[in-house]
Amino acid sequence: MKDFAADMLADLHQYLIRRDAVDERMPECPDVEAKWPAIAEAYLPDGAREFANYPVASLGWMMFVAMAVTKFWDEDWERYDQMENLYLYLRDKRGYDNLDEYILDEVLDLHGDVAEDMQTLVGDCAERTKRAIYGLDIEPGTVDAFKAYVGGLQCMYQMGMAIQLKVMGYHMTKL
Repeated sequence: MKDFAADMLADLHQYLIRRDAVDERMPECPDVEAKWPAIAEAYLPDGAREFANYPVASLGWMMFVAMAVTKFWDEDWERYDQMENLYLYLRDKRGYDNLDEYILDEVLDLHGDVAEDMQTLVGDCAERTKRAIYGLDIEPGTVDAFKAYVGGLQCMYQMGMAIQLKVMGYHMTKL
């Protein structure tokens, strides 16, 4: 599954470069990256439950979460870093089903066409990730299926961070 995650990350990265949504050089943001394990653990019961009927939302919500965490990092990391679990904090504002709307409206402060464009971009990335997972042709409910799903979520998290860093004006260049 490591090859799958690496291939999926490379695919999403190239797709997002073509859309001018990320820089060619992958960003590093250790504070946001360090939140991944706790966020994933808290997200899995919700995301896995929804994946069967709403795979694009299940994957896409993770990209939105990463964007929100990255925004928190830029705004007031001392405050947000102290929160027990940022995913639960975000989810509990309007519930799982409205997580995307809450993050777009309240955290990222995106509205109108800009919000719709971001929603489309995230949906396109989630669709690509879903197709890659389905393309593995592994039996649902197996350990391999779980690993593929978690790998897809992690790719979405990493790319959500990269998108938001670029939106905020952080550009990754070689020194």
